[in-house]
Amino acid sequence: MSALRDAIQGNAAVWLAVGGFLIGLLFGALVYRTNFCTMGALSDIVNLSDWRRMRSWLLAIVTALAGAQVLDALGIVELKRSMYLSPSFNWAGAVLGGLMFGFGMVFSGGCASRNLARVGGGDLRALFTVITVGISAYMAIGGILGPARAALEQATVIALKAPSQSLGDLLSFGAGLPAAAGNRVLAGLLVAAGLIACFKDREFRASPGHVWAGFGVGLVVIAGWALTGLAFDELGGRPVAPISLTFVRPSGDAIEWLARFTAQPMPGFGVATVFGTIAGAFLMAKAMGRFRLTTFSDTSDTVRNLMGAVLMGAGGVMALGCTVGQAITGLSTMAAGSFLTFAAIVTGGICGLKTLERWLLADG
Repeated sequence: MSALRDAIQGNAAVWLAVGGFLIGLLFGALVYRTNFCTMGALSDIVNLSDWRRMRSWLLAIVTALAGAQVLDALGIVELKRSMYLSPSFNWAGAVLGGLMFGFGMVFSGGCASRNLARVGGGDLRALFTVITVGISAYMAIGGILGPARAALEQATVIALKAPSQSLGDLLSFGAGLPAAAGNRVLAGLLVAAGLIACFKDREFRASPGHVWAGFGVGLVVIAGWALTGLAFDELGGRPVAPISLTFVRPSGDAIEWLARFTAQPMPGFGVATVFGTIAGAFLMAKAMGRFRLTTFSDTSDTVRNLMGAVLMGAGGVMALGCTVGQAITGLSTMAAGSFLTFAAIVTGGICGLKTLERWLLADG
């Protein structure tokens, strides 16, 4: 493993770009082929009482959680270096940002990752949505919305006494246990509980597409952690913290990279995954004979997508991620903020579905 780490760190930029593109390629093809969609999962529950796609999302979470914790135990990735495990807790950003993101994804026909897959399938509405998500994300990072976001974060952040906001660290600190013990025990319990919740349902067990979608997405997230963990070099000139799939800020980064290619020809991991996801979905759409150029149906459709995209971009920055970036990648670190964001996204999504239903009835 040390030889592989040395090889990757010797040319980290290329490994992260190529590896990120391939990881995104697999993710995009899988999402398009299996119709993996977190907004769709909530819609299935609310409208059809069908929990299979929600269980697929849960299976992706516990698969990523198990894999990330194993990688951390083996020293392949140091999860404590990720942005999720800071020793401070931004509860307001997680709650408000998660609610905004969940609400917005309903009006945009899916989360950021789902819209990237739709772009690959020829949906021009999704392209408009992804571009708007990227622009509004940058507005919230350092643009016109940045000062308000930063002020809210500074006013509500809580400094923790534990080494990080990992639930395992919090448990270990409170119970006086070694940090590693708390993480591994709690991770094992969460994985076991998640697997039971998924496979106790006969309809889910009888739906191989949903099962493999959950396992597949979780494995792709694990691959992202492994690659960025091996590439991390704290002694390097510009070390990049380990990360895996997340799509809100990277959508903005992708727009910036396209505009400033000559200044930095090699895309970073996040940018590469954005383009890889589009490419993977495109190849799968062509293979399935489903590639079709589509656009907005009317003005109301345009307004709904614009509103949803702005909410997703700004909300995703406040919450440090999306339905993949926080609710799968973040949860795999057992960060308290990720659990709170997950609950807020689900709540916002359900509220968005109810609001959209009333909106459409009023238009009709």
